Amino acid sequence: DQEPVLIGVLNGVFIFFSDLVREISIPLKIDFVRLASYGSKHVSSGKIALTKDIELSIKGKPVIIVEDIIDTGSTLSFLVAHIKAKEPESIKICALINKLERRKKEIEIDYWGFKIKEGFMVGYGLDYDEKFRYLPYILGLEVKD
Repeated sequence: DQEPVLIGVLNGVFIFFSDLVREISIPLKIDFVRLASYGSKHVSSGKIALTKDIELSIKGKPVIIVEDIIDTGSTLSFLVAHIKAKEPESIKICALINKLERRKKEIEIDYWGFKIKEGFMVGYGLDYDEKFRYLPYILGLEVKD
């Protein structure tokens, strides 16, 4: 039996991730990645860069990528390809919020907390221009261009 490796995608996932791992009752390992998607405050340019990679070896191990919100799927698709190159036994995806409105990449989400069709969410780690992460709840934010 291999201990799963949970990989949190910083920064937005940190509150959900810490709550999640405290609820899991089996041995596991944790690590983090950080990706940058450049663009305006709420619209990605599509250019993705890995700014912090995992430090653990995941070769032959089951991996669960934990995201705060999956929107277009572009960043997650980039990350899955990066993680696959490290030859894990398997990759599963967990997201607090599975947002369907702007999905561009077909990607299977194995576990999610909430599905939403549209809207910009903040709080519980989710931010708008680095604001509102600290809120202990999630709410919709009206964003004007």
